[in-house]
Amino acid sequence: MPRSRLTKSQYELLAALRYALRGFLRFSQEAAEAAGLTPQQHQALLAIKGQPGRDHASVGEIAERLHLRHHSAVGLVDRLVARRLVSRTIAPADHRRLEIRLTPRGERLLDRLSAAHLRELRQLRPELRRLLASRDLGA
Repeated sequence: MPRSRLTKSQYELLAALRYALRGFLRFSQEAAEAAGLTPQQHQALLAIKGQPGRDHASVGEIAERLHLRHHSAVGLVDRLVARRLVSRTIAPADHRRLEIRLTPRGERLLDRLSAAHLRELRQLRPELRRLLASRDLGA
């Protein structure tokens, strides 16, 4: 199957988009570390709080959202429980499942981090909008 050739401007677009995304990821890593978290711990808190339609997640869902193996997610949750940022409770509807929820302390920490991330995204918005609106995306 013949490969389509990309234009120079498409390479430039991809490089610029990757640069912007890496900048945001670096900001996120530094913000998490300044709050006393690892980036993975921050991502886990966000994955729990960001579950559609509910305020908890299973270990499996956390593993999926963070692209981790189940046993690695268990260790991550253990560390968050030890820091009193999340709690584990048995699911009322299915006693075989655990529900992972943010504690009030975890909520406060995630609120601060999320507000900072939204401010950063607002600053990046014009550049991201420009890049994503580019006709070089081929859409």
